[in-house]
Amino acid sequence: MEYTATDATFEEETKDGVVLIDFWATWCGPCRMQAPILEQLADEYDESELKIVKMDVDENPATPQNFGIMSIPTLMFKKDGEVVKQIVGVHTKAQLKAILEEIA
Repeated sequence: MEYTATDATFEEETKDGVVLIDFWATWCGPCRMQAPILEQLADEYDESELKIVKMDVDENPATPQNFGIMSIPTLMFKKDGEVVKQIVGVHTKAQLKAILEEIA
């Protein structure tokens, strides 16, 4: 299951456990390529292992600005509320799983 965060809900949505945040926009082609890969991950992982949160950067500009996000898609990994990794561009499911194993 995927969640949607706003500037107002970001901290609450991403404070516990391992969270993958997808910073995206509707007009972004690479973001649309990344989306089905994230949906597959959401189906494969139990929510207690991984929470996937999407944030539309056009509707919620403050949070991406706070984190210095300049390009999308940007995927941010947080563990217990702390940013542990941030990557830019489209990544395969295997690449994302490797990162998740690294930070778990």
